[in-house]
Amino acid sequence: MKKPDPSTSTKPSVQVLERMFMLIDVLASREEAISLKEISEKTGLHPSTTHRILNDLTIGRFVDRPESGSYRLGMRLLELGNLVKARLSVRDAAFGPMRNLHKLIQQPVNLSMRQGDEIVYVERAYSERSGMQVVRAIGGRAPLHLTSTGKLFLALDDPQRVRAYATRTGLAGHTRNSITQLPVLERELAKARQYGIARDNEELELGVRCMAAGVYDDQGKLVAGLSISAPADRLDEGWLPKLQATAHEISLALGYTPGMEATGSSAEDGLHSALR
Repeated sequence: MKKPDPSTSTKPSVQVLERMFMLIDVLASREEAISLKEISEKTGLHPSTTHRILNDLTIGRFVDRPESGSYRLGMRLLELGNLVKARLSVRDAAFGPMRNLHKLIQQPVNLSMRQGDEIVYVERAYSERSGMQVVRAIGGRAPLHLTSTGKLFLALDDPQRVRAYATRTGLAGHTRNSITQLPVLERELAKARQYGIARDNEELELGVRCMAAGVYDDQGKLVAGLSISAPADRLDEGWLPKLQATAHEISLALGYTPGMEATGSSAEDGLHSALR
């Protein structure tokens, strides 16, 4: 019995990934579209194998097919590249100011970004002396409605999108303080819009309170939230001006001009709005 050709197998494998990377490298070497025949020759892959993998990449928008039989890199790669660029630039701009703020208050300082219905922690400034029992790890995630930074992002959404978020997530709670009712969340978001800051009152975790201020880019889009976490009985309202000043400093480093805040959910379009 004839053995199946591994190159035609639909089972994911390291070999398939290696071939995919080869194809992307060939497409990246040319500005114009390349024919299937030339791609096959340059990679040494059989035309049928080349066609199959390129077709899968086209479905995922990693590759475009401007006309039958020719291919070029797709817009999805540009979108992902912009997300990575945004994350890196925000983290680079934030790292120094975050450390300075932490030195002043001796409590964890977090940088978070929106990704879908969650925030992702992308950077932190923290020391053991802060006394915090739990510190969110870089890459950790949390629901938007249970976090101070998440509320900043939700506050930019129109009412219809907030309702859709509530429907998708069910506004599940983590503690007895969690906001699980839409009218309560809407009132909380109204305050965030009015004052430009948001709070987490032991809603994600009992014993921990947070306050957050927004970080804006050169287009006036909210790209991240800077937050202070502290034991519930030690969160000092006197830290708020320092938090806002630090968030403003980071925004200026990203090219932000005061007064140019964008409305709507454009910040989510910028990660899908990063690690959090």
